Amino acid sequence: MSDSAKNSAKDARALAARVIARLYQDRGSLQRLLPWAEKQVDEKDRALLRELCYGTARFAPRLELILGKLSKKPVKDEELAALMLVGLYQLEYTRIPDHAAIGATVEAARALKLGHATGVVNGVLRNALRNKETLTRKLSGNPQFSSAHPEWLQQAIKAAWGTEARTLFNANNENPPMTLRVNLSKTSRDDYLGQLNDAGIPAEPCEISQAGLVLESPVAVARLPGFEDGLVSVQDQSAQLAGPLLDPQPGEKILDACAAPGGKTCHLLEIQPDLDLSALDIEEERLDRVIENLERLGVGAQIICADAAEPEHWWDGAPFDRILLDAPCSATGVIRRNPDIKLLRRPEDIPELAELQGKILRAMWRLLKPGGTLLYATCSILPEENSAQVARFIAETPDARDNTPQLLNEQPWGLPQDAGMQLLPGIHAGDGFYYAKLEKAQ
Repeated sequence: MSDSAKNSAKDARALAARVIARLYQDRGSLQRLLPWAEKQVDEKDRALLRELCYGTARFAPRLELILGKLSKKPVKDEELAALMLVGLYQLEYTRIPDHAAIGATVEAARALKLGHATGVVNGVLRNALRNKETLTRKLSGNPQFSSAHPEWLQQAIKAAWGTEARTLFNANNENPPMTLRVNLSKTSRDDYLGQLNDAGIPAEPCEISQAGLVLESPVAVARLPGFEDGLVSVQDQSAQLAGPLLDPQPGEKILDACAAPGGKTCHLLEIQPDLDLSALDIEEERLDRVIENLERLGVGAQIICADAAEPEHWWDGAPFDRILLDAPCSATGVIRRNPDIKLLRRPEDIPELAELQGKILRAMWRLLKPGGTLLYATCSILPEENSAQVARFIAETPDARDNTPQLLNEQPWGLPQDAGMQLLPGIHAGDGFYYAKLEKAQ
């Protein structure tokens, strides 16, 4: 490896720029790119690398506008543009001293073999620092700047939620809490809370999940008492509602469709170990995560790698008592945990996803026995994927009934919709999730 390549490999800012550039090129996600990048930096720099990647992605829609005002012409080199966004993020949102942020970002240009552009990087960042108040004043009326969301998404959220949109934008722009799901088949929430306190990890019970705990500050999972023994898992409290809402009963045949990475699969078996449970997903690599989680918790399920939309290729004809359909979606309810959604998602994705969701929902309904229950779930906050999707399905399906209103009578959370219920980040305690509990007529 050349000295230049070695320097690039060790430079957190250069690697952050490479990650951000690949997001813009639609060549991966933070979840997939960060492990690759982290292997190339010293361990002491990994926290900085994650901060730069997540933070730049989170505020990229705002930083793009600032860069546009500072550049005399569009920056064609994608890594150079990404590096300047990383530099602007440091100046706008971190405690890194300004001179250190500018100097290190200029050096990162050299590590990226962009030595010819060091003067441009230096000039843009110094101008950003010098003209910060003026730039903020000029851009403050731009909805993309004020919301830090791409224009199409900002408009979609505003159209769906009106006056609540500002709360949603603010929640999406915050760092998320670390939330745990206690394995109640092995210990109680109070007992595990005591173990956390003994380990010096402050936490408090979740508002809407009886198994959940929210940590005061995130920690490495290796620090969590009993993590390797399956006492606890990391899962947002909104996602923790899926298992109790499906309400599995002893001996039932259950399908967890689109199961990866397996958090909900494991939760079902924690709630009711005596299940004939199948975990289905179309991606073999993601099913490896399901298997890892099952093994860590000491539970088992039948693993099926297949397309949920085409059960004729894998279903044995035996109907299921209950089906959890955590449908593929825009993930607009979990932007605070996955800020790269702002860069990866496109407006044309929404109708395409809605079509796929409808196809899978109709396919899964055929697999459900009369009197059975299907829980439709997404981590989206867009009605096209949620209430409009389910309302249309119910209207077209004579033996389908929405039992969600009964749930809302029993539980004091969730916003009633035309069909199903919605949880929203910043308004409810957890991430944005949608649930509809559908019953099939006898």
